[in-house]
Amino acid sequence: MGDTWGVMTLGVLQARMTSSRLPGKVLAPLNGEPMIVRQLQRLDRVKGMTEVVVATSVDSSDDALVDVVTAHGWPVVRGPLDDVLGRFAQVIRDYGPDVVVRLTADCPLVSPSVADLVIERFHSGEYDYVSNTLTPSFPDGLDVEVVTAQALTWLAEQTVDPHEREHVTLGVYRRPEVFSLLNVLGSEDLSALRWTVDTTADLEFVRTIYERLYSENPEFEIWDVLRLIEQDPSLNRTSADLPRNAALTGLDTGAMQL
Repeated sequence: MGDTWGVMTLGVLQARMTSSRLPGKVLAPLNGEPMIVRQLQRLDRVKGMTEVVVATSVDSSDDALVDVVTAHGWPVVRGPLDDVLGRFAQVIRDYGPDVVVRLTADCPLVSPSVADLVIERFHSGEYDYVSNTLTPSFPDGLDVEVVTAQALTWLAEQTVDPHEREHVTLGVYRRPEVFSLLNVLGSEDLSALRWTVDTTADLEFVRTIYERLYSENPEFEIWDVLRLIEQDPSLNRTSADLPRNAALTGLDTGAMQL
């Protein structure tokens, strides 16, 4: 990681233990370490981020998560359990970044190269929000959102909508008349592939990927996973197994595509 763009670009990984589908998944063992540690190790390879902070809650249910993350050397900011936007606002107050990269802690196959691509596109123009999620083309689990700290601070001060408080950036990209938006497309549509962790089956898939790839190359990338699945199609998980989060369904953001 580094200060590639001359501004503070802070990665914020939101995490909690009380997942509704798979409680405690962020600390589930993954190749000898908790899943969130594996994800943080991958995020450390993102060149466009100055630092990564874990944003969790002040609830006692997240004490074990905080202990693990801090013991492995990453900083933690704690805020409201049910107001995730409020957590991000707390991180911004504590760290004073110019730009925030929003990430979620159920994506242990996150791609540093994809993250850097989205961050690079953000810095290529005058944008308030850039992501690869408005029109998905990357596998589910490689989502990256880049947003100005100013936009998130404004939103945190203005909105009382519970969905906007929960989904953090929703209040930005549903206001294209206020904010400048850009969607980053991949070279091919891989959006049907499911690489995130919400269920036991998802976790077993990710564990298999790590078992097959990590020992030979701890810095394996998206193309390595794609090649493995091509060689062994029985591994594949798609949106047919569990649909992608449909928070954007029916929402025309008017975002530019690039």
